[in-house]
Amino acid sequence: MKIIDVICAKGRTGFFFDDQRAIKAGARHEGNAYFGAPMTDGFKAVRQPGEAISVMLLLEDGQIAQGDCAAVQYSGCGGRDPLFLADDFIPVIEQVIKPMLVGKEAGAFRPLAEMIDRYELDGKRLHTALRYGVTQAILDAAAKASHRLMCEVIADEYGTQVNDHPIPIFSQSGDDRYAGTDKMILKGSDVLPHALINNVEEKLGKQGELLKEYVGWLRDRILQLRLSDDYQPIFHIDVYGTIGLIFGNNNYPAMADYLAELEAMAKPFHLRIEGPMDVGEREGQMIALRELRRTLDERGIGVEIVADEWCNTLEDIRYFADNKAGHMLQIKTPDLGGINNIAEAVLYCKSKGIGAYQGGTCNETDRSAQVCTHIAMATDADQILAKPGMGVDEGYMIVYNEMQRILALRAAKARR
Repeated sequence: MKIIDVICAKGRTGFFFDDQRAIKAGARHEGNAYFGAPMTDGFKAVRQPGEAISVMLLLEDGQIAQGDCAAVQYSGCGGRDPLFLADDFIPVIEQVIKPMLVGKEAGAFRPLAEMIDRYELDGKRLHTALRYGVTQAILDAAAKASHRLMCEVIADEYGTQVNDHPIPIFSQSGDDRYAGTDKMILKGSDVLPHALINNVEEKLGKQGELLKEYVGWLRDRILQLRLSDDYQPIFHIDVYGTIGLIFGNNNYPAMADYLAELEAMAKPFHLRIEGPMDVGEREGQMIALRELRRTLDERGIGVEIVADEWCNTLEDIRYFADNKAGHMLQIKTPDLGGINNIAEAVLYCKSKGIGAYQGGTCNETDRSAQVCTHIAMATDADQILAKPGMGVDEGYMIVYNEMQRILALRAAKARR
């Protein structure tokens, strides 16, 4: 089954591009807007609309395979590719990628995905968002050409088994960390609430007191609203390096003391903290996370540390996993480029005994979330992000429903 055309459509994502440097520097937050001067190259405002490109591959039998190019909310920082604007990159798809794909057989995923992912233009690999969306479309094309589910294509080509049970879903609240959390509890989210603790004065507290208060509220709210004692969600809170800002990025004893206080506030629930510090470069970040994990483990503190910033590519993930830089790594799906790297990353983490959180960003699309769900189900990720958006309901629905479709279709296939 050959690919006979490549068609692009400019799209919107489920959230925004945000200038993380400006936010950390104190850009004023009011409602859904940020006020202040942008600090990251390419940004015209601290917050601007997220953009996507839908890539559609027309197969010779008339079927259409689809993937969406998208980039993370905090583009252009933490070692990531720059801002992804559709008008800048549609010409690259039409002039460079389309000639590479038209006429190619679509029955296998990996050869075409690796070709796109490794291709260099003017000595540089293509923008991660381009590689991300085009390889999604290639996976869908392989599935349609061979009459399989996308998860079955991944399982067949990477030597795995598709899960016969759901993967824990991690919901994110954005700044609406109170009302959003209520939605998560009522829907039974397995992991919650992300909480977007990206500012010391407004969200963490100069001694960490605001986050401590929030964790206590979160604990009490679950105990109040849960329908059954069996509901025991994991707390997963992203602090965007702010704990390191108040205690010092390398002050592991002080950070461990504070995390122990948070752990006590969270009980009886388990706590994960994502991005406790951001030292500004890859090796230093790896060392800091490795040493903080070691300190926590030696002291018997049960808080799990999750790596995010500076752990972007497949190579980064291998580097952090080899050095046990955290208890869990976020595989931030758009940052890896080709989705073939997502499968590789999850499997590598699991081989090293480190948690594989198949994440991503609120700034994705419904399509990228669906495709990522298939990869998670084929590789047995430890948790998957509900995406896109920060409204809770929509992202949770998209990921949950796609997972349930996979389970139902495979169960029906087994019965036949």
